[in-house]
Formats: sequence, C-alpha cells, structure tokens
Amino acid sequence: MSIILNLETSTPVCSVAISKGDEILSIRETHESNSHSSKLSIFIQECMEEIGINKEELSAVAVSSGPGSYTGLRIGYSTAKGLCYALDIPIIAVDTLLSMAMAVEKEQTLNEQKWVCPMIDARRMEVYMALFSHNFEKKMPHQAFILEKNSFGKFFDNGIDIVFCGNGSFKVSTVIASSKTIISEVQCSAKHMASLSAKALAEGSHESLAYTSPLYIKSPFITQPKKRL
Repeated sequence: MSIILNLETSTPVCSVAISKGDEILSIRETHESNSHSSKLSIFIQECMEEIGINKEELSAVAVSSGPGSYTGLRIGYSTAKGLCYALDIPIIAVDTLLSMAMAVEKEQTLNEQKWVCPMIDARRMEVYMALFSHNFEKKMPHQAFILEKNSFGKFFDNGIDIVFCGNGSFKVSTVIASSKTIISEVQCSAKHMASLSAKALAEGSHESLAYTSPLYIKSPFITQPKKRL
C-alpha cells in the first residue's frame, strides 16, 4: 500500500503525518504560532526516521489546500512542491475544511438532523467556513463568513443541530445563543488528511505541480509600516 506524506499548515498548527491508507504511521505537530518555516522540515525528517523510511519511498505528498493562513498555506505548498518535483511523485490537495468535518464523524454521530460546520479563525468575527450535511454534501460553500446572532437560524428552525469545529468555532458561543449548536474539539491536523489523501491517490486525483495553488478565498491582509517622524 502507498505511503503518503501529509502536510497541514493552514492554521497556527504545524502538523506532519505519514500514512498508509487510513493508518497513521508517524505524526509530529505543534500549536506554536509562526512555527511553520522552522518546524515543518524538521517534523518531516523526524517522522521518516521514526518509521525508518527515506523520501524515495514516498508515493505522494498531500498538502492541506485551505482556506486559512496565507503564509502557512504558502509554506506548505512550497515544501510539498519542492519534494514532489525532486522525487517525481504526485502532489495531492486535501480540502482543509472537509478533512476536519470528516474527523468530527469519529466523535459525533452525524445524521439527517445533525450536520457539521468546520471553521478557521479569520479577523474579528469573521471565519472561513463551509457547512456539510451528515453525508458531507456541501450545504454552504467555502467562504469568508461574518458571524452574527442569526447566523444559521434557518437551519436551526428546521431542526438541524450543527457541530462546529476548528479554531474559529469558539466564536460561535460568543455570538449565537442556541441549543442547536455543539462545539467539537476537532482542530486542523495532518492525521485527519489520511483517508482523503489515500482516496485521491487511488483514484488518480493529482494536482498539476506547476499550477496548483491554495484556496485563499481572500487576499492577504498586509499592514503598512508606520512612518517615522
């Protein structure tokens, strides 16, 4: 069975996992902010050493495609592209929000009346999100979304419970007062990518190494340095 290197850098979490099918062979991750550039290559090497393989034994590299941090996504993609080019192996893009949504299924019983909404923190009361039904049909598309007290009200009124996950989900409880909300502890992690990356490789769903790019949704927020008097 193929061995895949999974890279998750779309949030402050820097996470690396090596998988075979759905099985995680090795994982390293940290929640330390701004650590992607310093930790990613180290984690890759540590994971390989732990299970006794070298880069030439990899079948593909999977990278979390976003949305999320502009800088984090750029580091993840540049690392994945460099490895794939050097090793002449496929690059696989894994939907960040979908990977989190599918991870929730391992701790919650999703059904026709219980859906899942992964959220990645953006500025102020904004999040990157999508809404999935119990069978992961997309009910709201990937988007930058400003949370308000009546957000998701039409779903709650129809009897739908929503499980919120990701590092943006904490904002829900500060804005939305509804018994239909459930907050999950699931966060971005390379371990959640394994089943999707294995499926993509088996189906030949590879990206173009030259043209693949992250799903940024919005342009990067760049502040101008203050002028000195």
